[in-house]
Amino acid sequence: MQNSTRSAVDPFIVMDVLQAAMAAEAAGRHIIHMEVGQPGTGAPKQAAKALTAAMDSGPLGYTVALGLPELRTRIARMYGDWYGVDLDPKRVVITSGSSAGFILAFTSLFDSGDRVGIGAPGYPSYRQILRALGLTAVDLPSAAQNRYQPVPQDFAGLDLAGLLVASPANPTGTMLDHAAMSALIDACAAQGTSFISDEIYHGIEYEKKAVTALEITEDTYVINSFSKYFSMTGWRVGWMVVPPAHVRVIERLAQNMFICAPHASQVAALAAMDCDDELQANMDVYRANRALMLDGLPRAGFTRIAPPDGAFYVYADVSELTDDSRALAADILDHAGVAVTPGLDFDPLRGHTTLRFSYARSTQDITEGLARLERYMLERGAKR
Repeated sequence: MQNSTRSAVDPFIVMDVLQAAMAAEAAGRHIIHMEVGQPGTGAPKQAAKALTAAMDSGPLGYTVALGLPELRTRIARMYGDWYGVDLDPKRVVITSGSSAGFILAFTSLFDSGDRVGIGAPGYPSYRQILRALGLTAVDLPSAAQNRYQPVPQDFAGLDLAGLLVASPANPTGTMLDHAAMSALIDACAAQGTSFISDEIYHGIEYEKKAVTALEITEDTYVINSFSKYFSMTGWRVGWMVVPPAHVRVIERLAQNMFICAPHASQVAALAAMDCDDELQANMDVYRANRALMLDGLPRAGFTRIAPPDGAFYVYADVSELTDDSRALAADILDHAGVAVTPGLDFDPLRGHTTLRFSYARSTQDITEGLARLERYMLERGAKR
């Protein structure tokens, strides 16, 4: 049998790095993981307890495609608590992680061949999901002076059917403020371009709160997940917020594509939303790790970085060290025992000179990883 041309997507390089790191661990090495964007903590304890109670009370079957009504209502209330947005729960759709949200959004909004703008550097799966759906991803190379976030000038005259932005962003951790987000939304409205806001890292912010697109307009798709702030990566549960007229469209697609998000994960997610003490304890770890990274990476020799506003990544320009970030990442893993992600995952054009460092793991691991990186760079310099 022949494969479709749509299936010719690129690999997710960070997963290849993870596989190499796990192979090194299987061989007996102690690897510090700075490659994957996965919290070192598990789901909040009350989430697991709530699921146990639900399983004891009866079977967990299909839910309606839009998700458990009580979870949709709780998410809507969160928008009021966090952003002062009065959100109708009917606009909230529970998804099988943010990945399902992107598939639903792209299928709902775009026709085959449509062009969708994505910032570069950016999350690599945007590009690959678009390609697999027969859409055209248009990379918008963002500038360092704009903190690697797109601005309206980046897509002026490009005839885009859609624009997808992320704030806080992966891989940089930078955020759009209210004015910058408004400028993008206004530019899209003027050009008839659909606007999608990836807000998966909301809740993981440092000096200031992230801005949701829903503060500015209801004519947007917002995609989020329980994976990051709520520390539930393996549970595969997320949500999206869509305009009122789009709810039935999304519902029909979800019924056929996914039936529903996992019932068990929805039960746990609902309980997780009221675990503030545990979630803020996780944030204390990220804050400590961020401070260590902003001090330790420059000391090791990675000086060209954009300090992150949110998420748990630092994106470094390593053009002074290499023009092959994949080879550099492999060398760091081999000689330092630290797994980091080459920038090619995030920016096919310029990523050969960048690396992403994740600080989502324990503070002990981050401290050890930075010490290893500093030794590696000293030894690398001595060999030259």
